[in-house]
Amino acid sequence: MDSLDAIILGIVQGLTEFLPVSSSGHLELGKALLGDNSLPQESLLFTVVVHFATALSTIVIYRKDIVEIISGLLQFKNNEAFRFSLKIVISMIPAALVGVFLEEELESLFSGNIVFVGAMLIVTAALLAFADKAKNTGKPVTYKNALVIGIAQAVAVLPGISRSGATISTSVLLGNDKGKAARFSFLMVVPLIFGKIGKDILDGALSSETSQTLPLILGFGAAFLSGLVACNWMIRLVRNSKLTGFAIYCLVVGIGSIVIGLWI
Repeated sequence: MDSLDAIILGIVQGLTEFLPVSSSGHLELGKALLGDNSLPQESLLFTVVVHFATALSTIVIYRKDIVEIISGLLQFKNNEAFRFSLKIVISMIPAALVGVFLEEELESLFSGNIVFVGAMLIVTAALLAFADKAKNTGKPVTYKNALVIGIAQAVAVLPGISRSGATISTSVLLGNDKGKAARFSFLMVVPLIFGKIGKDILDGALSSETSQTLPLILGFGAAFLSGLVACNWMIRLVRNSKLTGFAIYCLVVGIGSIVIGLWI
């Protein structure tokens, strides 16, 4: 992967992370269209690094919420802050288990298989369309909801399944308020990304010997800056818009990806 490709993909990540259209799916499509020939583990590493960059963007935007979550856990009191923090922890468990026990299987999916990505984008489109018809009762996220939403996040490790789309749609289908669901969705991924980066550092995957050091740095910077710019207005767009529009977009891109994948 060259430097320009890394910057382009970083911007793609920053712009799509906060929309229910699968940033990882768009990254895989971008890699395929740009002719990236990285090994699966290097491709997955780039994806994790640019996700880390947008996680930092989320922290900057939601810094007060992050402080509230940490304070809630440290106080260990049965108040709203502690309960919300505990729900975030519960939501992390399914995806953490998938990441620990199925890491090698996941790496094989990050190899430019755009037919698979297209199929998963169509699944995302169906989920968004279905969720848009659900009745919004305005209920807050419960502990049980947090676990179910966490399972949806675990499934969304597949490229093409939108993480925010899966978690927000699942939350809406459970009757939760869309605005609260969006906030919960964006916050629940932050600890997982930091955990993944920490694991890669301990495993040596982010050592200076990697052949992608410069592309990783450029991709990180592009994703972080574009994420900062995009985060606020994209979150408002998700909260105030119908999910059907995103469903149509995912359907069109998914079908196009399958056609291109079978053609080339």
